[in-house]
Amino acid sequence: MSIAVIYGRTRPNGNTEILTNRAIEGLEAERIYLNEYDIRPIVDGRHADEGFPKVNDDYNKVLDRILPHDILIFATPVYWYSMSGTMKNFIDRWSQTLRDPEYPDFKAKMAEKEAYVIAVGGDHPTLKALPLVQQFQHIFDFMGIAFKGYILGEGNKPGDILQDPKALSAADQLRESLKKN
Repeated sequence: MSIAVIYGRTRPNGNTEILTNRAIEGLEAERIYLNEYDIRPIVDGRHADEGFPKVNDDYNKVLDRILPHDILIFATPVYWYSMSGTMKNFIDRWSQTLRDPEYPDFKAKMAEKEAYVIAVGGDHPTLKALPLVQQFQHIFDFMGIAFKGYILGEGNKPGDILQDPKALSAADQLRESLKKN
């Protein structure tokens, strides 16, 4: 089983990245940092006669990197009780891909995948980030992706996540589980 980690970070080496890297330590995983790509916001063309406009950005490059993998780990800081804008832009573009003739079986390919979510926030995330988890659950349900689990960690300043023993333990448990795949 191959793994791709999709980082929705907005700063390098942040708490979410630290926790996620712990979860995949020693595993072979393709690391995709969304903030290193130009991914434009969606222009909704669902109801336009011409459909979605072509967008000249890096979105398809990222999509082509994740499609070969069996396991996707979505790693995002908690911003305003949701995923980062970087992550949201990427997922919003799936609406366009669902209608893109260059990806005729996009939904079927995504439905073959398993997904995990790792998120870190500073304002009681084990409670206040649950809507973020539900948001991912709805996204995965729509796409047919098997949602295998999530980790919510608490940290605000860089490195704070290292003071969250429950999140660190959960990352270690996830790593052991992924090793078995």
